[in-house]
Amino acid sequence: MQLGATHMEGGRCEFLVWAPACREVSLHQVSPRERVLPMEPQGNGYWRIIGEEVPPGSRYFYHLDGERDRPDPVSNYQPQGVHGPSQVIDHRHFAWSDHGWRGCALADLVIYELHVGTFTPAGTFDAVIERLPGLRDLGITAIELMPVAQFPGERNWGYDGVQPFAVQHSYGGPEGLKRLVDACHQLGLAVVLDVVYNHLGPEGNYLWDFGPYFTDHYRTPWGEAINFDGPHSDEVRRYFLQNALHWFKNYHIDALRLDAVHAIYDFSAKTFLQEMAEQTREFSLGNQRSCLLIAESDLNDPRIIRPAELGGYGLDAQWSDDFHHALHALITGEDLGYYGDFGSTGDLVKSYREGFVYSWRYSAFRKCRHGASAADRPAQQFVVCSQNHDQVGNRMRGERLIAQAGFEAAKLAAAAVILSPFIPLLFMGEEYGEDNPFPYFVSFEDEDLIAGVRRGRKEEFEDFHSQGEPPDPQSPETFAAARLDWSKRDKPGYRAMAAFYRELLRLRRENPVLTRRDKEHLEGWGLEDEKLLWLRRWSGKDELWLLANFNNKEISCSFPGRGSAYRKLLDSADRQWQGPGTRLPDNIEGRCKLNLAPQSLAVYQMTD
Repeated sequence: MQLGATHMEGGRCEFLVWAPACREVSLHQVSPRERVLPMEPQGNGYWRIIGEEVPPGSRYFYHLDGERDRPDPVSNYQPQGVHGPSQVIDHRHFAWSDHGWRGCALADLVIYELHVGTFTPAGTFDAVIERLPGLRDLGITAIELMPVAQFPGERNWGYDGVQPFAVQHSYGGPEGLKRLVDACHQLGLAVVLDVVYNHLGPEGNYLWDFGPYFTDHYRTPWGEAINFDGPHSDEVRRYFLQNALHWFKNYHIDALRLDAVHAIYDFSAKTFLQEMAEQTREFSLGNQRSCLLIAESDLNDPRIIRPAELGGYGLDAQWSDDFHHALHALITGEDLGYYGDFGSTGDLVKSYREGFVYSWRYSAFRKCRHGASAADRPAQQFVVCSQNHDQVGNRMRGERLIAQAGFEAAKLAAAAVILSPFIPLLFMGEEYGEDNPFPYFVSFEDEDLIAGVRRGRKEEFEDFHSQGEPPDPQSPETFAAARLDWSKRDKPGYRAMAAFYRELLRLRRENPVLTRRDKEHLEGWGLEDEKLLWLRRWSGKDELWLLANFNNKEISCSFPGRGSAYRKLLDSADRQWQGPGTRLPDNIEGRCKLNLAPQSLAVYQMTD
C-alpha cells in the first residue's frame, strides 16, 4: 500500500499514514465538505481509511488523538503553506508527452543548477520553461532544481523543507513541476532534483507528532538527525525510499541530487543509501529509463559510488568538493577555512587525475587524515564546478566568483571545469557573467526563529565585522538581490562571456579528445612558482594540450607538446572573448616559448 492519499476510481480515496505515537487517528476532511472519519489501525503503527466522495482537490488534515489537526506527512500539495490542509492529487491524469524519453547518459550530463524563485522575475516553474531553449542552445543537457519540497513562506533556498512529498505552492505546485519536466524532455533536457534526506526544516515540521522519524543519537548542523538505524527505522526508511520513487514515478524526474549524505547517519549492515540505490535500479529497469542518484558528500569516500559488487553503496555519481576548493584557492588565493588545505597547482592536477585531492592525507583544516583514493572510479562519476549555491551563498554577502576574482579569472575557471573529463555543473547566471549575489534568504513566520536565524548568521561571520553586517536573511530585499538580471545578456561583456561558454561546451561536445570522458588518457603537471598548469589529453592519435596560467601576471614558458605541429583551438585572452589580447601563435611547429596572459587558458591540438 502507498503512503498518503491515493485516489481511486468512483470518487474514492485511500488514506494511509504511519502514526505509532498516536492512540487514535481520524481523517478531517475540510473540503469540498467538512467531516471527520475515524481511521482503522492496521498494525505496526499504520492507520487507514477508504473515503467515499473524496474527489481530487479535496483538502484534509489528520486529526490526532482528538486534540490537534496536522497536515499529511505524505502530502503531495500544501496550497495554503506548511500549516494548512493537505490536498488530494491524482497523478494519473496529467497529459505527459515524453513517452519516448529514456533519460540521459551519465557521461553526457552538463548540469545547470538553478533556484526556481530567483531564476526569473516571476519565480515559477512556468517561467523557467521560457528559458529552456536558450539553455539547450548553450549546450546544457540537464537542469538541476534546488529543493522544491514545501518550505515555510515563499522565499527559501529549499533546504528548510518540511513536506518532502509536496511541491512548493509558490512555484506552481505539482502541475507546474510536471509541465516543466515535460517541457525539458521535449527539448532533450534531463531534470535533476535536489532532495534532502538528512534533516527537515524547523517551521512546520510536524513529523514528531506522528512517530519517531528523528533520533537523538546523532546531531546534524541543522537539527535532529533522521532515524535511519534505530528502533522503528524500517518505517522511516520506507517513508524516504517511497519519496525517492515518488519523484521518479509521478514527476518523471531523471536524477536525484542527495543533499549532504555525510549527515545521513546510518550504521545498518545495509544502509539507507544502498537500499535506495537498489530500488532505483529496479525502478529504472522496470520502466526502461535511466534514473540516477548523485550524492553530495564531503567524506571523500569512494564507497559511495563504487558498485555493490565491489563493496560500495552503488550510487551513480557524487560532487567533488576537492576540485572546487583546489580551483577556487588557486584563482582567488583565499586560505580561510577549508581553503587553507588547498592552493597549489599540484592539488588541482591530482583532482584531475584522481577525483579527490585528500585521499588519506593530513588536512590541517580537519586536523586529521581525510579521504580515500578514488583513482579507480571513472571520471563520469564526479560532478565538478567553479561555483554552486553552497560555495556562493554561504559567503557572508553571497558574492559570485566573478565579483571576487574578475572577468578573466571567471573565464579561466569555466574552461578548467568544462574541459575536464568530469560532469560539469554551472550555477545559474555564471554562463553570462551574472554579478548579482546569491545570499542566504528565508521567509519564516515564527518571530523567535527569525531572530535566531539572524543571530546565527552574525555569529557565523563574527570574524568579518570589518566588512559590515551580513544581509538580513528574512528581508525581501535580500531575496530580490539574488534574482538574475537577464537584461545583462545583451551588454558587450556579458554577451562575450555567454559566447565563450558556448564555445567551451561546443568543444566538449564535438572534439574527439574531449568527448573521451576518462582520467586514464590524461596527464598533468604543475609549476608552483609560476602558477602554471599543463594538461595533456589524448584519444588514439589525437592530442590536446591545455595550458592554464593562474598567475595574475603574464608568464613565459616552453611549449610542452611532444609532436611537431599544433593548432590553437581556444585562448581565453583573445579579444573576441573581451580578453586583454593574446600573444600566443595560432600555430606551433617544434619547441618554442609561449607568453600566457594573466589568468588565462589556451588549448592546442596536434595536427600531425
